[in-house]
This record gives sequence, C-alpha cells and structure tokens, in this order.
Amino acid sequence: MKTTQYTFSKEERLCSKRTIETLFDGGARSFSMFPLRVVYLPVADTGKLPGASVLITVSKKRFKRAVKRNRIKRQIREAYRLNKSSLNRVLKEKGIYLPIAFIYLGNEVPCWQEIEEKVRISLLRIEEKFL
Repeated sequence: MKTTQYTFSKEERLCSKRTIETLFDGGARSFSMFPLRVVYLPVADTGKLPGASVLITVSKKRFKRAVKRNRIKRQIREAYRLNKSSLNRVLKEKGIYLPIAFIYLGNEVPCWQEIEEKVRISLLRIEEKFL
C-alpha cells in the first residue's frame, strides 16, 4: 500500500487566480526567513479540503536563466514535500485550508541544506500559529 505522506499532488499546488489574488491583496500574514519570504492566509470555511496548497516563485529579474529558476523551485518543492506532514496534520484537525506562497529573495543559487532548513523552520513557525 502506497503512503501519500511524501507526495506532492495537483491538489497541493496553488493554481487558482482568485486565491492567489486574495493571498497578495494585503490581508495575508507573512514573514521573512532569508532567502525565503513566506506569505500565508488561513481560510476556515471554504469548499476546498483542509490542508495546505503551495505557490513557489523565483524572480526573473534576479535569475535570467530559466534553468536556475527551475532548480531553485525544485529545491523548495522537494523541501516542502519532505517536511509538510506535521503541518497538514494540524490543519486537517482544525479544518483549515491554508494557501502558502514561498518567494525566493536571494541572488545566488542556494545549496540544498540551506533551503531544506529554512523551509522546515518556516513550516514549524506556521504550525505554531495553529496549535
């Protein structure tokens, strides 16, 4: 039997333009953990399933080559995939849908350990808000 704890499915990707607009309109909470800026907006009553959905952005202005932008996005996505389980468990218990945006702020391609540590700490910080 396959476990879904370490998967990153289509439902976990933030694709809805309306949700993205509400996330960046100004009512969302955010914090910086260099080289990441994390923006999130808890939504209690929605038609969507409880849990988190993620948007990952890397500036084209800072990284002209798509290869570098895609590498950073892959690293952030993988770090999220490996560390999301405790946050999703808490969100499902509380019945909260949480769109999250990870915005990469750095000027250099980071090493995997740095990204993984920052994403893990960011998810723990968000999780503490809902305990």
